[in-house]
Amino acid sequence: MNRKISSLFFAFLFVFISGFATAQHDSEGEKSAEKVEHKEDGDKFNATKMIMEHIGDSNEWHLWTTKDDNGEEHHVSIPLPVIIKDSEGLHTFLSSSIAHGHEHDGYTLKEGQVVSTKGIEKATLFSIISGKQKSSEVFFDLSITKNAASMLLSVIFMAIIFIGMARNYKKSQLPRGAGKLLEPVIVFIRDEVAIPNIGSVKYKRYMPYLLTAFFFIWFNNLFGLIPFFPFGANLTGNIAITAVLAIITLLITLFSANKDYWKHIFMPPVPILLYPIMVPIEIIGIFTKPFALMMRLFANVTAGHIMILAIISLIFIFKSPFLGLASVPLALFVSVLELLVAALQAYIFTVLSALFIGIAVAEHEHEHGHEEHAH
Repeated sequence: MNRKISSLFFAFLFVFISGFATAQHDSEGEKSAEKVEHKEDGDKFNATKMIMEHIGDSNEWHLWTTKDDNGEEHHVSIPLPVIIKDSEGLHTFLSSSIAHGHEHDGYTLKEGQVVSTKGIEKATLFSIISGKQKSSEVFFDLSITKNAASMLLSVIFMAIIFIGMARNYKKSQLPRGAGKLLEPVIVFIRDEVAIPNIGSVKYKRYMPYLLTAFFFIWFNNLFGLIPFFPFGANLTGNIAITAVLAIITLLITLFSANKDYWKHIFMPPVPILLYPIMVPIEIIGIFTKPFALMMRLFANVTAGHIMILAIISLIFIFKSPFLGLASVPLALFVSVLELLVAALQAYIFTVLSALFIGIAVAEHEHEHGHEEHAH
């Protein structure tokens, strides 16, 4: 029943937004559907640009924008450290030195990103590996961006919470402070995630990673929903972050795998004539599992942010009080759903990681032998 209600709600939301988008497209004619603009006193509102700026990474932490009597915009931001490595050496300075069109050491800030004023391209991992870029002809951006700063803050927050819990447990087995809230969650991960998927014998070895992954994803999902500094960064909606988490799960799975796991990969229980088909499929499956982990977390978190911002953008696009009355409750409803999604996505990532690890460490023949011996 709840699934039907959710489906009807999102179907209504889709039709609602589509209808207004169609009306706007018809009224503006040649304007791009991706860049819906509203003109008032010579100003233009670009919903696409606003949304991408909020969910993207940047070299400064933008707080708010003000306008003076002349209509000129003034951006209030917290500068972040810029670290550039190029053919001339290492460059370190704050992003405020290159903000608002200023240039420093041949670099400037454009739409929150560091760019070279000398036409030098930024190095990318895949371009370097593929040979499209030469390391001597590009610059490496090692800056502390908004997402990097947010990640460091979340790590410090987690360290304070859990180190404090560990000290309290040394004094008493009764939970105190944050332990009263988080101990049931830790016990739940142990009893309902780790033990059922990995087994009661080997689960302890992997509990530190499972708990770290769960709380890191959960806390950063929640922090991303708080719209003011030092929160609001779309950390878990950054595919680089989700890719690293998925790769860690992959490495733990591969290095923990026993001979039964590799035998199932290269000698699956099928007729030998099917080996040319099944073995490549099993090998591909090793990498599709972490890929699914990466994309599921990235897509769900990013989609939630985009949906909330898109609903709020309708108010500024159409400037209708009736639309404002509809958009605010809808945005509030989606925000409440995102609170649930924040925990759900952390839980799903942890469960699937435990499942993949459990498959790799399971000793099928050993267990089968014990069963036969018991009989």
